[in-house]
Amino acid sequence: MVVYNIYFRESVEKDFMAIPKKEIEKILHHIEMLAENPRPPGCEKLTGQERYRVRQGRYRIVYSIQDEVLTIWIVKIGHRKDVYR
Repeated sequence: MVVYNIYFRESVEKDFMAIPKKEIEKILHHIEMLAENPRPPGCEKLTGQERYRVRQGRYRIVYSIQDEVLTIWIVKIGHRKDVYR
């Protein structure tokens, strides 16, 4: 089974500061699952970008996938009303 390496942009640390701790644990679990399946059921490719998003409750995880080097970059995490700005 192929496992992807997961990396976070530096700005994601700031995103976590605005999220309750209980939700952060769920989000991190969801991100860990992306390592085995970077395109799980329910993920959507963002229009006009080479990025995907997956839902975790009221929060969205925006990420990009580099299949040739087996990496996933977590680009942004935020509340559904703010994450696409």
